[in-house]
Amino acid sequence: MRTYVLKRLLLVVPTLLGVASLVFVIMRVIPGDVALLILGGDAGNVDQKQLVAMRAQLGLDQPLLVQFGTWLWGVLRLDFGTSLWTGQPVTEELLIRLPLSLELALLATLVSVLIAIPLGMLAAVRQDTWVDYAVRIVSIGGLAIPSFWIGILCILALVIFFGWGPPLEFTPPWVDPWANLEMMLWPVLTVGYRYSAVTTRMTRSTLLEVLREDYIRTAWAKGLRERAVVIRHALKNAMLPVVTLIGTEFAFLIGGLVVTETVFTLNGIGRFVVDAVAHRDYPVVQALVFLIAFSFVVVNLLVDLTYAWFDPRIRYR
Repeated sequence: MRTYVLKRLLLVVPTLLGVASLVFVIMRVIPGDVALLILGGDAGNVDQKQLVAMRAQLGLDQPLLVQFGTWLWGVLRLDFGTSLWTGQPVTEELLIRLPLSLELALLATLVSVLIAIPLGMLAAVRQDTWVDYAVRIVSIGGLAIPSFWIGILCILALVIFFGWGPPLEFTPPWVDPWANLEMMLWPVLTVGYRYSAVTTRMTRSTLLEVLREDYIRTAWAKGLRERAVVIRHALKNAMLPVVTLIGTEFAFLIGGLVVTETVFTLNGIGRFVVDAVAHRDYPVVQALVFLIAFSFVVVNLLVDLTYAWFDPRIRYR
């Protein structure tokens, strides 16, 4: 196990280096100049001396290899540089938004699991009954309806019937739990319902496959109770694909909820990425993509290690 974990951790370095290199090149290839954006014009009406001075101030006059090397050296020191647009350290900008995105991702994943696992298990055990059909309708509805549309409907209903509006400023749960709950409840429920639909379908299909195995028939023949057969023997062996899906969804939620954050006026990582790309803010984009890639790598490692708990036959060497 230790050898396996060490190998996976060593593979993190080339993976993140490749991601950083790819994003660095793409950001320099796409059209646009952050210096022109800051000066508020285009190449035809901006003084060239001012443009050259602005590029020198932002460090964009240096060779690309020098810029990339400077950024990598800063990453090794946990210093992602300074935002070209706001002039603030990227780390400070991240620390403002990261708690909100992490809380939303964690709570939405929790809601998704609490909804999906029981419903998927119930649909598999009661296959082709009205219960199964009801679960299918709920899950297909979650797949068909985007989470931001559900969020808009929630906001409209709350505004019309209760006069409620989404708070404009994020309050951490350790500062004011009630204010935090008011802000995060509806985004968490809408996103959690959307992602529970996929997990429900996966739980149902994998559990149905396991329930047809010979050892499950043997457990039924021994006279074991339904709860023991389904939960103790079948569900645990059916959870490997479900755990993979849950882990991937969680990693995506950290930076992939741009529209949902916009609907609920949440200043999270997703909106930060879009704004940084629009402003050609190279250090911010590189830092955010690096962070999202790192979260995917860590989550995938944790998912692989979780496999051994669900299936003792899996051994890592």
